[in-house]
This record gives sequence, structure tokens and C-alpha cells, in this order.
Amino acid sequence: MSTIENTCDSTKCCNATAEEIAGIRKALDLYCEASVKGNSKIAEPAFAPTATISYVENGKLVSVPIKALFDYYDQTGVQPASYKITSCDVATDIAIVSIDSKFGETCFADMFTLVKDGEDWKIISKVYRVK
Repeated sequence: MSTIENTCDSTKCCNATAEEIAGIRKALDLYCEASVKGNSKIAEPAFAPTATISYVENGKLVSVPIKALFDYYDQTGVQPASYKITSCDVATDIAIVSIDSKFGETCFADMFTLVKDGEDWKIISKVYRVK
């Protein structure tokens, strides 16, 4: 099940209101819930259509459309997932958020860039590494 293991307090979040954190969590919860249910359609509303995912593989930068993540959800199927916010910085309608996450048995360090689109926060980029 998707879980948030800590709250964003003044030591974790800079310049963020409770409303901003709730909106950011909504996007991150969808990101995590898609893994729990093995269904990429759940995560799609959390991401901008032009979002990217980036990582290093064999010492080389890889940056691909977010569809690669959606394919991962659909290929791996149902698996437990959780995350905890480790840092968050908000400047009005943009945010940089770091989380520690676990999908199945694999732990990740993730960094997200989000932009407020109307009332919703959208992830525009995800960068990660396996821990």
C-alpha cells in the first residue's frame, strides 16, 4: 500500500504551506499507488504529458519520456510501494522534492521537479538512482 512515512516539517520543507505540501503529496501518492495497483493509468494525472525520467546506466546518462515509467508499472504488475519525503523546496508554483522510495524490494533515491498547473501539481521530471 502507498504510504507516507513522515510529515513535511520545517526541517524537511522550505517555504512550503500545508496546502502546497498536500498538493505535492497528491501527485506523489498517485506515483506510488500506480505501483501498488500495477496500473500506469493511476500515475498519468500526476505527470505532465512531456515529463521525463532520467538515470545513469553503466556510467551514461539516460533520459527518456515518462512513458518508460508507465511501461514499468504495467510490466511489473502489483507490488508494494512506499515513500518518505526527505526534502522539499517550494517557490510559489514550482517545487523540487526528494524522496526515499521502495518499490517491491528495491530502494530508490528520487528527485522530482513539479510545476503547479491550475490547482494541481504536475511532475515534469523524475531523476532517480537505485540505493
